[in-house]
Amino acid sequence: MIKLIPGKKGTGKTKILIDHINEASKSSNGSVVCVEKGSTVRYSISRKVRWCDTEYYKVEGYDAFYGFIAGLLASNYDITDIYVDGIFKIGGRDYNAFGEMLEKLDKLTADDSTVTFTVSADVSELTENVKQFIK
Repeated sequence: MIKLIPGKKGTGKTKILIDHINEASKSSNGSVVCVEKGSTVRYSISRKVRWCDTEYYKVEGYDAFYGFIAGLLASNYDITDIYVDGIFKIGGRDYNAFGEMLEKLDKLTADDSTVTFTVSADVSELTENVKQFIK
């Protein structure tokens, strides 16, 4: 399952994401993962959460990001939640390519895991293949 937290810069998306991450770390029966480029949220989340910096792993673009997430899921079958902060810093602002990656990722995760993204854009800017994941 895919979930998006959209909004323009400065609207509190990262704070919402941090709250969701910390709540999931308390209630999940599996592993919780946080993915970001850099270390903006690293020191605000529970130490129980597996934190990954895409810069360290040289992940750039949506194809590489999809492969990275697929690798995480393949190596750890009990991941229940993945949280991604600043996806456009990782993949770029090609909204259509982002939507295509979300569709593939949604099929990959199905009922096993939830992937939640912060999306730094106004909803009106997003393509339909992205908007379908706003819940």
